[in-house]
Amino acid sequence: MADVHRLRAKTGGGGESTVYGAWERFVRGADDVRGVRPEVALSWQRCRDQYRVNPYLAEAPVAITDVDHTLEHDVVFAELGFRAASVVNEVSDLGGVVTVTDATGRVLAEWGNKDTRNYAAEANLAPWFSWAEGSTGTNGMGTALESHAPVVVRGAEHWCQAFHDWNCAGVAVRDVVTSEPVAAVNISCWRSELPESVGAWLSNAASRTQFMLRRRARDAGAELIAAYDHARNHVRARAGVSLAALDPAGQVVIADDRASVLLGVPGSTPAADPAARWNPGLPELVRVARYAAEQAAHTRDWVGSTQIFTHLADEPTPISIRPVFLSGHLVGTLVELGVSDAEQLPRAEGGAAASDQAQGHRIVAMRDSRLVLLRHPEISFAESEGNDVWLTTDQGRLRAASPALDKLETELGGSALRVHRQYVVNIGRIREVERGFKGELALVMDDEARTMVPVSRRNAPAVRRALGI
Repeated sequence: MADVHRLRAKTGGGGESTVYGAWERFVRGADDVRGVRPEVALSWQRCRDQYRVNPYLAEAPVAITDVDHTLEHDVVFAELGFRAASVVNEVSDLGGVVTVTDATGRVLAEWGNKDTRNYAAEANLAPWFSWAEGSTGTNGMGTALESHAPVVVRGAEHWCQAFHDWNCAGVAVRDVVTSEPVAAVNISCWRSELPESVGAWLSNAASRTQFMLRRRARDAGAELIAAYDHARNHVRARAGVSLAALDPAGQVVIADDRASVLLGVPGSTPAADPAARWNPGLPELVRVARYAAEQAAHTRDWVGSTQIFTHLADEPTPISIRPVFLSGHLVGTLVELGVSDAEQLPRAEGGAAASDQAQGHRIVAMRDSRLVLLRHPEISFAESEGNDVWLTTDQGRLRAASPALDKLETELGGSALRVHRQYVVNIGRIREVERGFKGELALVMDDEARTMVPVSRRNAPAVRRALGI
């Protein structure tokens, strides 16, 4: 009888009806999201326009994704299972269920209230089914995998109407080096409120699990530095060749003095801790590091070569890349700058097709309670300000959906030019270039205010190459 009391339907309040009304309008094609939290509105946009999830889907589909994950991921799954087991009695008493998914949104395990699990089974909220946002729409697990903070999805905030009786809260555990999701843990309640302690518990479960990943990443960084030290003796004997060690995300762990100048990072300064590593600000190098990681995951003795533009160099620099492993796990790559003596990497990831696809891609921004879909030519420049990215566009100044300037730069593709750690400009929207007394550059954009965007010294060579000056 107690369980029935806990699972009884909520009396719908005004806020709930407001969200449901917005959901009905949005499903029909309107972009009016008044009364909907921004993170939910952005999830709806992905579900409708990017993933094209059927909002009238009644159950989650079977998970059929091929999964290729490391031992570290298995450890994360086990740790989250332990964390879930520690609160399962409390959650069960409150009429809830706890689930753990992998990075693709596949449910790996479920615990909790028996009656709630019966309702969950009707929606395929169970192991072997996919709750990724791209397959099942806005929900606690799938939306957490798309987010960098815990998420709560209540009632009509779910994209699929069949799940409007559920309240869910989830958080993703992310790789501390690449920031890619590894797993998610979620608490769901059917027609009842979430436990008051859900936020604190989810944050604690994620932080405890990521502590293990940070410790493992520091060990991996130390191994990469040791491999760099061993290779330095060989590199010193080769004129014009320098050496750097990069983690799988393209962050610099250590670089010799010459490489540090080319990459724009401190020289001969080791950074085993992933929080202390340096971003070279060279998207081309990051793509190379990630491509090398993908190749090395399948072929341990793979070695590659290519050419990249570096800081303070007008001509491309040849490089060779060799992967480094720790206990069979890829920890990064050694990059020799000034030599190219191995298999050539593809010059561009995806080639012209990828460029064409990027041009058709819309950038999502928000104005008050409305989503705005922007074509690339409509954006003059982007500016990072605190935890937000602001776009200066033909439709005014808008907040970008993505809080990461690096991600926005990638979405803009070939039209983007990084000119400063806080600014990315649309190269086609530059109207004037001003030189200062000491040779510093500033770009005058073509927005109504003719905004002047500074060019950092580190980015100046790339700007000159792009503009032919």
